[in-house]
Amino acid sequence: MLGLGISVVCALGALVAAAGVVAMAFPGRPEPWLPLLLRRAATMFAWAAVSVYSLGLFAVLESEWEFGEGASSVPARACLDGFDPDTIEGLSHHRASHLPLRFDCVRGDGTVYTADSSYVWMNWASVSFALSAAGLAIGAGYATEFRARKTAAGS
Repeated sequence: MLGLGISVVCALGALVAAAGVVAMAFPGRPEPWLPLLLRRAATMFAWAAVSVYSLGLFAVLESEWEFGEGASSVPARACLDGFDPDTIEGLSHHRASHLPLRFDCVRGDGTVYTADSSYVWMNWASVSFALSAAGLAIGAGYATEFRARKTAAGS
């Protein structure tokens, strides 16, 4: 529940930042508007990256925490739910990773299957949003520097 709450808070932060980006289209925007627009967009993408990553991180943590808690919790429920008996045959243990997000189920013979395929899109979305945020933040810095050099050259 905590993971969902953190993800929702981050998603709300992304929506507030998106509203700031949209507000730049209306008259009365502050000057210089380009670096401000780029910083607001970078903030929006950073909040989105944290939102998606925290959703996946807490899903992995929940799968780990459920392991060994009560009856029929060994092996991990994430390795059993939704899989046919042939897939889970010989299951020995699991491996969890927080970067990149994944929860792998390991059989006795060493073969591995992923417990939840949704971690793939969460990893790609988090990386894409984070790289977009970094690129926009760097662009904002370049826009500010370019404006400062242009002003210094003009005086």
